[in-house]
Amino acid sequence: MREQLTRQDVEKIEKEIEYRKLVVRKNAIEAVKEARSHGDLSENFEYHAAKKDKNQNESRIRYLERMLKTARIVKDDAADDEVGLDKKVEVYFEDDDETEVFKLVTSVRGSSLNGKISIESPIGRAIMKHRAGDRVYVKVNDNAGYYVVIRSVEKTDGEDEDAIRKY
Repeated sequence: MREQLTRQDVEKIEKEIEYRKLVVRKNAIEAVKEARSHGDLSENFEYHAAKKDKNQNESRIRYLERMLKTARIVKDDAADDEVGLDKKVEVYFEDDDETEVFKLVTSVRGSSLNGKISIESPIGRAIMKHRAGDRVYVKVNDNAGYYVVIRSVEKTDGEDEDAIRKY
């Protein structure tokens, strides 16, 4: 599946790749060299730990590069009063008689524990392009769903301090 990313997401991923290649990779190689110099590699915990860190960094670089190659760039074309990317939405859940506030983001920034819901999630897809006052059916699967009412839509600046999940 192709990842949906904003231009901002792409820039942050490119910065992380550059940092990992120029800083983390260099430090990891030095750590492996240092640990190797301590002698017997079969019982050298430092060597194995340094190799593991180096390999994890290389794996992360490959993952991010592959994500960028296959990504689909999305932008918010919703009106100011419509639900869209990087907007805070107050949603009333009829079945639970509860109200929650979410910020709609791309899947790489999604974090339900922090109130950030992916535009690819069932609720994210359902409420996109709707306005305050709209009652929307959220289809979970072919046999289940629920209704929500959009109470308010608020435009945000789009900046996140933790824009891309690290691991």
